[in-house]
Amino acid sequence: MSEAMDTEGVRALMEDQLRLSGRLRARIAELEDERHAPIAVVGMGLRLPPAIDTPEAYWEFLCGTDSALSGIPADRPGLRAVYDPSVGRPGRSYVDRAGFLDTIADFDADFFGVSRREARLLDPQQRMLLETSWEALERAGIAVRRSNRLAVGIYLGMMTSEYSERNEDRSDMSRIDPYYITGGGLSFGAGRISHLMGFSGPVLGVETACSSSMTTLHLAVQGLRNGECRYALAAGANLLLSASLMVSLCQTRALAPDGRSKSFLATADGYGRGEGVGVVALMRLDDAEREGRPVLAVIRGTAVNHDGAASGLTAPNGPAQQDVVRAALADARIDPAAVGFVEAHGTGTVLGDPIEIGALDGVLGEAVRRRGSPLNIGSVKSRLGHLEGASGIASVMKTVLMLQHGVIPAAAHPDDGELNPHIPWERIGFTVPRQNMPWPAGLSRRVAGINSFGMSGTNVHAVLEAHQPPAVRPSASQGPELLTLSAKDHEALDRLADRVGSLLRRSEDTHLADICHTLRAGRAPFAHRLAVVGATPRDLAEALADWRAQGAVTAAVQEPPCRITLRAEGPARQVEAVVAALAEAHPGLRDGPASAAADTVAEDPAASLRGMLARLGVHASPAEGAGQATSGPDARIDLSWEAHGRRTTLPLAGARPQEAPGLLRAALGELFTAGASLRLATLSAPGARFVSDVPTYPFRRRTYWIDEPAGEPSRGPGAEAPAGVALPESLEPEALTRYLLDLLQDVLQAEVLDPELSFLDVGGDSFISTLFITRVEERFEVGMTADELSLDMPLHDLLGKLAESIAATAAAGQGVGA
Repeated sequence: MSEAMDTEGVRALMEDQLRLSGRLRARIAELEDERHAPIAVVGMGLRLPPAIDTPEAYWEFLCGTDSALSGIPADRPGLRAVYDPSVGRPGRSYVDRAGFLDTIADFDADFFGVSRREARLLDPQQRMLLETSWEALERAGIAVRRSNRLAVGIYLGMMTSEYSERNEDRSDMSRIDPYYITGGGLSFGAGRISHLMGFSGPVLGVETACSSSMTTLHLAVQGLRNGECRYALAAGANLLLSASLMVSLCQTRALAPDGRSKSFLATADGYGRGEGVGVVALMRLDDAEREGRPVLAVIRGTAVNHDGAASGLTAPNGPAQQDVVRAALADARIDPAAVGFVEAHGTGTVLGDPIEIGALDGVLGEAVRRRGSPLNIGSVKSRLGHLEGASGIASVMKTVLMLQHGVIPAAAHPDDGELNPHIPWERIGFTVPRQNMPWPAGLSRRVAGINSFGMSGTNVHAVLEAHQPPAVRPSASQGPELLTLSAKDHEALDRLADRVGSLLRRSEDTHLADICHTLRAGRAPFAHRLAVVGATPRDLAEALADWRAQGAVTAAVQEPPCRITLRAEGPARQVEAVVAALAEAHPGLRDGPASAAADTVAEDPAASLRGMLARLGVHASPAEGAGQATSGPDARIDLSWEAHGRRTTLPLAGARPQEAPGLLRAALGELFTAGASLRLATLSAPGARFVSDVPTYPFRRRTYWIDEPAGEPSRGPGAEAPAGVALPESLEPEALTRYLLDLLQDVLQAEVLDPELSFLDVGGDSFISTLFITRVEERFEVGMTADELSLDMPLHDLLGKLAESIAATAAAGQGVGA
C-alpha cells in the first residue's frame, strides 16, 4: 500500500515538474521572441535633393537615371568663395557640385507655433525635421494631438549644425540671440520635435559620423522592443552650409573632384557630398497589424559595433564589419542565403569599397555561391550624393521602397565604365545591376540588408524584409462615405481639398473606405474644416470641386457645439432596427458582444443609440419632452445641437432602417464642421485600414533666413533692434494695451498679431517673455508677478491685465511712464 502511494506521489511530482518545465520553456521562448520582435516601417517623410518630398517621387527618381547633383546654390556664398579647382590648395575646396536641396529657407512657422524671430534663427535641419516627422506620422495614420502625449520616441542622427555659424561674428556679438543655443545642436533638434508635438517617449540625438542615422534606427528598434515607446521616429539630417568642413574634407582628399560618389566603379576617387532629411515612423509589427497601419516593410534585425583598434580612427575595419553583419542576421534570425540585395555604404573611395565588399563576402559570399543566384548590391550615394549623417536613413527609405515594389533599381549607369578592379567580382558572385530588374525569382523571401559605417569607427547593419500581410477581408463601404478635411487656415484647406480630390479621381471604388478612414481617424482636426458625403470616389471628388467652386471662405471654429440632444421616439421595433443597421454598417459602434448589445437594445433602444453616439464623441442628452419608444405609427429620431448662434436638427432615421448609416454620417459631417471633437475611428467600414498614399498636410511656407555675414562688421538680422515702438499717448487701458501688443509684435519680429490668439499660439516662450517684460520694464513699473498672467488666455485679455497693472501702479505713484 505504501509503495503504491509512493508511486502515485512520485508520478504526481513528475507531472508537476513537467508542467512547470513546459511553462518555463514557453516563457523562455516568449522572451526570446520579444528580444527579436519584428518592427514595422509604417510611414516616411523626406526632403531629398533636388526637390524630392514624397515617397512616390523618391521611387520615381530611383527608377530613373537622373542625378541629384548641382552647382553651389546662390544662398551659399561661403562655399562659392572657397572654391578653387586646383586640388591641394590650403584653405580651399576643389568641389563645386553636390546633391543640394533646391530650397532650405522656407518653413511653415505658424503651423508649429514658432515665432518669426525664432524661425529665422532655427537651423533649417530642425525646420525640415518638424515637417517630415509630421508627414511620416500622417502617412502612418497616426493623428498628432499635443494633449494626447503619445508615447513616441525620437531618435535623431546628425553630424553637424552649421547654420549658427552665421551669427558668430566676433566683431559684433549683438548677433548672438537667446535662440543661438536652441537653434542648433543635436539635443535641441530631437527635443523640439517631441516638445512641439507633445510626445512622451525617449528623445536621443546621435552623432556617429556617417553612420549616425543608421545608429538611430538600431536604437529605435531596441526602444520599441523594450517597451520604451509605442511609436518611434528614426531620423537623419544633413545640410552643407559650412565652408570650413568642405575645406577640411578637401584637405584630406576624401571628396571626389567632380562631386560624385562612383560606388564600386573603377573610376572611384572619393565621395560626393549631399544634403537631405529623412524620417521613418516605426511600430512593433504586431501592434501595427492590430491597428491596421500601412506596413511598408519589416525590420527583422539590427546590430551596431565599433572598429576598435583599427589601422586608423577613420579607416574602415573589415573584420569589424563582418561581425556587425553576422550580428544583424542573428538578430533577424535569417539565413544569409535569403538575402537578395544589400544597400551598401558604397562611398566610392579607393579604400572603403573593396573593404566593405570583402566584409560582405566574408559573411554572405559562401551562401550566395551555394544558392547559385548572385547577390545584387548598390548604393544610392551614386545618385543622391553621400548625405553623411542622413545617408543611412536615405538608404533605409530606398530599401523599403524596393521591398514594396519588388524591383531592384539600377545601381550603375551603362555608361559608367568598368567596375572596381580591386574587387574579385567573378569569384564572389556579387553584381552591380546596370538596369532596373525584378527581385530574383529563385528566392522565396524578399530580404535586403543595409550596411553603414562612419569615420568615427561605428558600424551598423540592418536586415529588412517585405511585409506579408495577414489574410484580411478587403474593406467595403456600406452606403455613402463621410470624408473630413481640416487645416489651420483657409488657404491650406483649399490646397488640401484639391490634392485629395486629385487622389479620388484616380482611385478605385474599393479604395474609398480606406481613404476616408485615413482622413477621418489618421489626421488631427484643425479649426478650418469641411466635410462631404459620397458613395464613390468620383462623387466625393465632385463634391470637393463644387465646394471649391463656391469660393466660400471657412471661418475658424472657436467653440464646439453645445446642448446636443437626441430625440428617439416611436415604435420600439423601428428604433431597434435603426440601431441594428448602424451596428451592422459600423461594428465599432457596438458596445460589447452581439448578445449583450441585443439585450441592451431590447431593454432601451434609445439608450443604446446614445451609447453609440458617445463612442463617436457625441454626448447627447434626451430631448426635452421626448418620450420613450411608444406604439405610435412612425419613429422620430433626430440629433440637435447649438453652434454659431443657431440650432441645427438633422434626422438619424429615414423611411427604411438602411438609410440610418448615411444619415448618421451626414450629421457627423455637420457636427465636424461646427467644431465638434469627434472620435471617428469607430465609424470605419469593416476591414478598413490606414493607407500611406493619402495627401499629407499642405504646409504654407515662408522664407526665414540669415545671410552669411559680410567681410566687414555689421549688425546682423538676428541682432536686437533698438526700441522703435512709439509710447502710448496716455495710460488709458485701451491705448496701453495697443502699445503692449505692438511691443510684443516687435519682440517677436512678427508682421501682425491676432489679439484673439494666446501668447503660446503666436510662438511665445520663456525667451520671448523675458525679452518682452524687459522691454516693458524699461518704460514702466509693473505691479504684478509673472505667475499672475495666464499664457493660455487671448492676447487682448493678457495684455489688458498687464496694462491695468501698469496704469494702477503709475496712478499710485509707484512708477511713471518714460
